Amino acid sequence: MNSALNTQNSQTDVIVIGSGIGGLCAAGLLARYGKQVIVCESHSIPGGAAHSFRRRGFEFDSGPSFYCGLTDAQSLNPLKQVLDVLGESLQAIPYDPLGHYHFPEAIFTVYGNTEKYLNELHKITPQGAQEFQDFAERLLGLYQGMKGIPSLALRADWQVIFVLIQRYLPSLAKMLPHLPLVQSSVGNVMDATVKDPWVRRLIDLECFLLSGLKAHGTIAPEIAFMLGERSQSQVEYPLGGSAAIVNALVRGLKRWGGKLRLRCHVEQILLESSRAVGVKLQNGEILQGAMVISNATMWDTYNHLLRPQDLPASYRQVALATPAVDSFMHLHLGIQATGLENLTGHHVVVHNSNQDITVPGNTCMISIPTVWDSTLAPEGHHVVHAYTLEPFATWQRNDGYEDKKRQKAENLYRALERIIPDIRQRVVLELIGTPLTHAHYLRRYQGTYGPAIAAGEGMFPNTQTPIKNLYLVGDSTMPGIGVPAVAASGILCANSLVNIQQMTELLNLY
Repeated sequence: MNSALNTQNSQTDVIVIGSGIGGLCAAGLLARYGKQVIVCESHSIPGGAAHSFRRRGFEFDSGPSFYCGLTDAQSLNPLKQVLDVLGESLQAIPYDPLGHYHFPEAIFTVYGNTEKYLNELHKITPQGAQEFQDFAERLLGLYQGMKGIPSLALRADWQVIFVLIQRYLPSLAKMLPHLPLVQSSVGNVMDATVKDPWVRRLIDLECFLLSGLKAHGTIAPEIAFMLGERSQSQVEYPLGGSAAIVNALVRGLKRWGGKLRLRCHVEQILLESSRAVGVKLQNGEILQGAMVISNATMWDTYNHLLRPQDLPASYRQVALATPAVDSFMHLHLGIQATGLENLTGHHVVVHNSNQDITVPGNTCMISIPTVWDSTLAPEGHHVVHAYTLEPFATWQRNDGYEDKKRQKAENLYRALERIIPDIRQRVVLELIGTPLTHAHYLRRYQGTYGPAIAAGEGMFPNTQTPIKNLYLVGDSTMPGIGVPAVAASGILCANSLVNIQQMTELLNLY
């Protein structure tokens, strides 16, 4: 660690609080632009909600496990664009089918290939397959329009207009017919094209898996991006798990002179004359910075890192009242793999068709990444990660905590039994996580994955805040939840802190 940082007179250009994907993308890009950058991470492991952890030889993803376009040059994935300009790359295993949706009445094989996807749908509902094709074509038009404008060309202020007009006018013209979709909900597109109840439920599930909300709450560009990447790029798993992505971003940050400090808990954002001037660490150390970027959630930033009087009262009240997506129950298992040679890696189990898919415990997501990367577990074993929505409010660390954990894990075990009937007999390592686990390790408000801002009921906030030189990145900001979205938030923030000439120089290299 640079000893100069221990003095109160030390000054850096940018301090980033938190090493989630959004924070690392912003930090890496700003280092690439020539800024002095320090990332402060409370945990001993970088990555935020996307970090990996190891227990007894098993490597577990803590959060996301589904990735598109990590290595494909044609991909629109903002994360891929950041890695490219940082000079980093990943090794990944492409696969198709993507997984299986297990409904009580049918198992639906999910393909990235559009023709195969529609063939599977045709087996269940021929009319619904045609309706889904109409639905997808409307959204894929938006994806095609987005293709000519890389995320690296975007910024979160009005100067984005100059960049787009100077470099991407033909692509802007292609986007014009699809502009009404940009702020529309997926539900509106679905209502105009799909009547089949089975397909409507399928679309709701696809949206829920992506945004935490069903079709009418999810904005159309999110699903347009997902359908486009799935069908026209490739779905793949990074060798080494999500840690491989985080490590690549950290390497890129350091390659361009940025610093990452682990076990470095920021206690307070320091202000002078209503502008951010640095941070105070838990150990009393002061870091001074010309700009501060918080990768913590809006609730944690405004409740804990700032004092109530630091923000305009009305702004703070509105921000803190933003609804949050529920937290999760997690089941991380190490299991014996004998006899499971034909296992596939992704599954979603819906227990009860008469219950809403958003009811906690009803929809269970399952990832078995050792299907693609056997190095994540000891020889002859698999890693299993299963999770389901679970509200934070009812959890307390009391005498009944352990019993409640085991009871809530039952929904996940029942889901796993749909895929591996003798799963309980195979377990050699079991870790049960609750919303309290999430809140503790990730230092996230109520263990949430981000705001539940429904389409048409508000927009995700900009990266800017009412405090000069203080910015937000991550899933509390535009464009929202998910790895591509938080990577894009890092791009928007970083680009907004440099001039157009610097952006142009980088785009010319890209």
